[in-house]
Amino acid sequence: MLLKENDSMALVDTGIGLLDTCYPDERIGQELVEMVGYRFDKKLTAIQQIKSLGFNPENVQDCIISHLDNDHIGGLPDFPKATVHVGYEEYENYLSGNPRYLKTPLLHEPVIKSYAKSNDQWFGFEARKVYTSLHTEILLIPLFGHTLGHCGVAIKHSDSWIFYAADAYYLRDELDNSDHPINQLAEARADDNEMRIATLDRIRKLISSHPEIRFFGYHDIDEFKLFAKNN
Repeated sequence: MLLKENDSMALVDTGIGLLDTCYPDERIGQELVEMVGYRFDKKLTAIQQIKSLGFNPENVQDCIISHLDNDHIGGLPDFPKATVHVGYEEYENYLSGNPRYLKTPLLHEPVIKSYAKSNDQWFGFEARKVYTSLHTEILLIPLFGHTLGHCGVAIKHSDSWIFYAADAYYLRDELDNSDHPINQLAEARADDNEMRIATLDRIRKLISSHPEIRFFGYHDIDEFKLFAKNN
């Protein structure tokens, strides 16, 4: 998701990058490409989409990152001057040597700001205020489980909120069907599956209690099309 204020821009996650599409074996590895099912299209990378909108990608000054899996940060090298904002636990998990993480997306050594535990609250969730070049209110919302530091991102838009749940679920159907087959994949990819399930329950309660919040995840294409159409 691209946030723009005048000439300043920020990205919420980056998707895979232009270099990933050009050199997938070198940057990602054939085994992971086949396991994840990557589809490479230069036109769909964030940097190319920003250019197609007529914007200058060099004006992307901040990247707010839900977690450090490659499909969410592969595009960071396309914005080498951008500050990377990420939860403290997630960055520590990345530095721990957890084999799920690739090192290539951060080899350009960007400025990284990590955000530790906060006493602030957002609709019953812990909220960590993200400090970017924008005036928009942006919060990292801990949604641990998929990874040990996985966060959603809450964005104040006008008088309402947009809530990006990232990989807290893969398909929106998971919220209504705990027996959905996709749960097998979600469980397999979770650093802590009990935490993942508890996070899902909290998201369900949030949605039920606050239908005014617009929310979406990262992987559900039908949900994305609906969200994009309504915005």
